[in-house]
Amino acid sequence: MSQWQLKTPVVFIIFKRPETTQKVFDVIRQAKPPQLLVIADGHRIDRPGEAEQCAATRTIIDRVDWDCEVLKNYSKINLGCAKRVASGLDWVFNTVEEAIILEDDCVPHPTFFRFCEELLNRYRHDQRITSISGQNVQFGQKRTEYSYYFSRYQHCWGWATWKRAWQYFNFDEQLWSNVLELDLLTEILGEAQAVRAWRKNFQSTYSGKIDTWDTRWMLSCWVQSGLSIISNVNLVSNIGFGNQSTNANQKKSRYSQMPVEEMNFPLNHPPFIIRNRAADNFTQNTLFDYSPTLLKRIARKIKLIATY
Repeated sequence: MSQWQLKTPVVFIIFKRPETTQKVFDVIRQAKPPQLLVIADGHRIDRPGEAEQCAATRTIIDRVDWDCEVLKNYSKINLGCAKRVASGLDWVFNTVEEAIILEDDCVPHPTFFRFCEELLNRYRHDQRITSISGQNVQFGQKRTEYSYYFSRYQHCWGWATWKRAWQYFNFDEQLWSNVLELDLLTEILGEAQAVRAWRKNFQSTYSGKIDTWDTRWMLSCWVQSGLSIISNVNLVSNIGFGNQSTNANQKKSRYSQMPVEEMNFPLNHPPFIIRNRAADNFTQNTLFDYSPTLLKRIARKIKLIATY
């Protein structure tokens, strides 16, 4: 790693949390990307002190002290999580062809950057792959002998993608209406329980109940049969769970501040591109099971505890 130098642009999505932003920035500073594209939302006028918090967060970006082109996309008004990130990433991929993306509460292991860059290069023209992620939620279970596996889930706590994949991102409700009308979730997911969970999630997203962009990204990839790459060890820790988080406000969540591990190089590449069904089933039954029964909640908790 000491002889390796990052060449890929890094995207940094910030808002109003200077403490977590500084921690992520410190790791970005170690990687020294040649180009830093910063997306920031504006403050909400009905939130006392938020303007000052946003301003304090933005000053961190002015501390770039390495050879780096800094491009800023700062909103003067509050757009909300979904529209701000979506419009910001539209700007990013109108500027660069590929990028590594971090939010202000996702602290990566230093090897995360090299992992993303090598795979951005390797799969640059492979239309089957839509993203690369360092977020592993298998709780220490090694799903493959290789450095990564393939998944249908597009994890966004530290990830990377290309302009050629982001072009499929669809914000509009019409996409969901078409999927619902044609019952495409059954074709995509197969299992009735997963279909019910995601139907509820998508409905909450497109009705505006949940202010999020990543669920829209997930659906956009699914209708293209897109696969993601997931690191076989966890490379990113989300430190943002709590009251100031938009969509991750469970302080005691098992996904909060998950430990990170080092990725070993050279990468051990799988000789096939087939999604890991066991890993995906575990992810669906833990991270993405939004309405489990009481019995299933108990069983899930026992299973999670057993994996530690």
